[in-house]
Amino acid sequence: MRKPRYWVAVASCDHVRTGVEGGFAQACHGKAAPLRRMAPGDWVIYYSPRRHFEGEEPCQAFTAIGRVEEAPVEQVDLGGGFKPFRRAVAFLPCREVPIRPWLGRLSFIEDVRRWGYIFRRGHFELPEQDFRQLSQEMLGEEQLHL
Repeated sequence: MRKPRYWVAVASCDHVRTGVEGGFAQACHGKAAPLRRMAPGDWVIYYSPRRHFEGEEPCQAFTAIGRVEEAPVEQVDLGGGFKPFRRAVAFLPCREVPIRPWLGRLSFIEDVRRWGYIFRRGHFELPEQDFRQLSQEMLGEEQLHL
């Protein structure tokens, strides 16, 4: 059996909420490639730099966590020419975890002074140890079921 991989996807808090409610992941403004890198059984944690897509209010927190389900990447037509790709994810109830207390503790942030730079990628693989630490903080006792 394939070992799961762990991912970070970046989206505003309001867009993450829409995905959680709909049971899907969407990344990098609807591109298919990031979603195709994920496989069933992988885990994704969302990081939200802002509260609202078109707002300035910062969030700077990890806002959702879920497991990629056995389903193909699908394209949806949201009108106005916007046809993003989505992937089914089973999200778990979790608490929002601000990033600042974690700076210096997460291995994927190599330079604490420029910590936000990596999130500009929009989607990247997360080391398992970082995933385990964040998921425990986000899920509490539920972490035991991962």
